Amino acid sequence: MQRIVLSIFVLTTLLLAQDSLIRPLHTFSIVARDSATGEMGVAVQSHWFSVGSVVSWAEAGVGAVATQSFVEVSYGPLGLDLMRSGKSAPEALQALLSIDEHADVRQVAMVDAQGNVAVHTGENCLTAAGHKKGSNYSCQANMMEKETVWDAMAAAYEAAPGDLLDKLLAALIAAQAEGGDIRGQQSAAILIVPGTKDAPSWQRSVDLRVDDSPEPIREMVRLVTIHRAYVHMNRGDELMTEGDLDGALREYAAAEKLYPENIEMPYWTAIGLVNAGKVEEALPMLQKIFAEKPQWRELTRRLKGTGLIVEDEAILEKILGLSE
Repeated sequence: MQRIVLSIFVLTTLLLAQDSLIRPLHTFSIVARDSATGEMGVAVQSHWFSVGSVVSWAEAGVGAVATQSFVEVSYGPLGLDLMRSGKSAPEALQALLSIDEHADVRQVAMVDAQGNVAVHTGENCLTAAGHKKGSNYSCQANMMEKETVWDAMAAAYEAAPGDLLDKLLAALIAAQAEGGDIRGQQSAAILIVPGTKDAPSWQRSVDLRVDDSPEPIREMVRLVTIHRAYVHMNRGDELMTEGDLDGALREYAAAEKLYPENIEMPYWTAIGLVNAGKVEEALPMLQKIFAEKPQWRELTRRLKGTGLIVEDEAILEKILGLSE
């Protein structure tokens, strides 16, 4: 174990000594751990292209990191390395800051799988800059219009109902409502990972990015809705393979309610109805879909033999014979 920790320290020293990457990525972000589920996440917005590819770092069962201001990207992967090796978030952050010649312009926050939180706002970060640390979370911002942004984020996070995704999104919305980045908006990202080490290190519960938009948080709200619709769709598929047709139909219906404009939702609801023996109920739905998108008729033909549709030639011919 000592050899592993030493190798990480040596690598860290070499990378930070090279001043490998300094970008003026001024932004607001939140790192947090859900004490009920153990999930950990990062949410961020900035007037900078593709902020999520630089600021946001997280690994299942390990922790989450936000690295910003005059950003040193290696705080992300190296912070996770240190936490994976057994360091707490405060220990990991302190180790990296202690060997960074430019710590005064960094803003970094970390949370580990035990809920320990660490945050640093360098004295030379561009004003308005600051942070607010709470139980299992930290909100941080720099180059803001107002010094009240991070407090507003924290209040919104703590007050928001729902799961970690809801709460992270609420923090972003509150920051922007408080004035946000003094330069305006451009990109946003939300990254959430499972809290247990049983999950594969690469697993991500949520990974949403808006790389370039005049209103990235508004677009993020839309993407979160679509994400939730597809969570229902995926669960519906799982239940279908398990033979729980009623459960699958409920999930497909929930998905369609969230995202009615996507033809994928009513299609799989209709296929679920077919498999549940409710063919007559499904036929008008499929007829409408085939009229709008003829290629879905061919897709239906290709479902034969996959286990995704009943193996009944008469039913399949009836479906495929629907007029346009």
